[in-house]
Amino acid sequence: MTARVLVVDDVLANVRLLEAKLSAEYFDVVTAMNGVDALDAVSSARPDIVLLDVMMPGLDGIEVCRRIKANPATQHVPVIMVTALDQPEDRVRGLEAGADDFLTKPVNDVALFCRVKSLVRLKMLTDELRSRTSGDPLRLLQSELAEADKAPANILVVDNGATLGDRIRNALAGLHKVSVAQTPQEALEAFGGPPVELVIINLDMEGVDALRVCSQLKSVEQTRQTPILIIVDPEDRPRLLRALDLGVNDYLMRPVDRQELLARVSTQIRRYRYTERLRTSVRASMEMAITDALTGLYNRRYLETHLAEVITHAVNRGRLVSVLTLDVDFFKSVNDTYGHDAGDRVLQEMAGRLRAIIRNSDLACRTGGEEFVVVLPGTDLHSAERVGERVRKMVAAKPFLAAPGCHLTVTISLGVASLLNVEDTPEELLKRADRALYRAKREGRNRVSLSAA
Repeated sequence: MTARVLVVDDVLANVRLLEAKLSAEYFDVVTAMNGVDALDAVSSARPDIVLLDVMMPGLDGIEVCRRIKANPATQHVPVIMVTALDQPEDRVRGLEAGADDFLTKPVNDVALFCRVKSLVRLKMLTDELRSRTSGDPLRLLQSELAEADKAPANILVVDNGATLGDRIRNALAGLHKVSVAQTPQEALEAFGGPPVELVIINLDMEGVDALRVCSQLKSVEQTRQTPILIIVDPEDRPRLLRALDLGVNDYLMRPVDRQELLARVSTQIRRYRYTERLRTSVRASMEMAITDALTGLYNRRYLETHLAEVITHAVNRGRLVSVLTLDVDFFKSVNDTYGHDAGDRVLQEMAGRLRAIIRNSDLACRTGGEEFVVVLPGTDLHSAERVGERVRKMVAAKPFLAAPGCHLTVTISLGVASLLNVEDTPEELLKRADRALYRAKREGRNRVSLSAA
């Protein structure tokens, strides 16, 4: 895995040791030996992850972490605190400052590489979402999440024992909503209700392979993005490392400290909500890129891509494809007489009527102005003509509400064309349909015209 790692430690031997280990795994390593230089390196080197010593003179690791996480430009960079301290209160201080995890000196190589790779994968996912999101993702984080973080989260505890679920529920009382699943099946069924934002799994369940539960949750589309926090015995390091390799996001060692539990839960929920909002923004951006804002139908850009795929699919399987091009008659007079708002309402209702009459496999698009295209997979020319005639009659049968108290009779003209041979292209198919449409307008509006073969 190629990623840039910033190693920060005031002891040169520690820096060189971590640098050698990470370089051997093909990481790009940047180093700093004090807090001030570390902050400069975060800004200039743009690392994918920071390994940060806690005990440093002057600006210590806790304060460096706090400043990294307080800066909107760097707060998404994962930070692992590397320390000789191993008390719960020390971990809580780091987690409250925004640290993503802790490694205790001397650092175990397997734990180091597993944790670094896990957090780097998460960072790369976040970077991809940030690059694709519309608007300013930093503003998104600061504004929407500041308010969202206050809302209680739905947390699922997976354990078939008698006490862990109750202890976690009591520890999080008043902050979050906790439910308990005693079997893997119950855990999966819990995702059918309110969104689950964190799963806490007891790695030492009686008669249940908890690692398999983790694997299942990370394999299913519905649950893949939900963070998992496991409860593990300190001596059970092999299964802990295996869990991290499976994609588990975080862990707590027994005995569970309440303050550390609160801090780790808060961190996981905050990160989950951030990435979910980025995903929502990405989906909205993609929808905006392929849909017409006024009618909600697909736009010309999507039509060109989709029609090419439909034709390829049809040619490969020896099937037919037809298209309808349609145009609202005398639409300019609607805008001129009643105003553009009335014209917009006519187009929106036109889109609604098209959706109501076409099949689920058909595709309706607005290609510009008052022009629409309907793609009809598996339909020959004369069947497409009958579809066009149904559309024409459906549009003319009922007046359109252009404004309160103002009903307009709207008619349309249509052109129909079908795929001719294996060398036919989307552009040629649409041009033939357009020529048929123009012929319909010449011969008399409100009619359907077939393309010439």
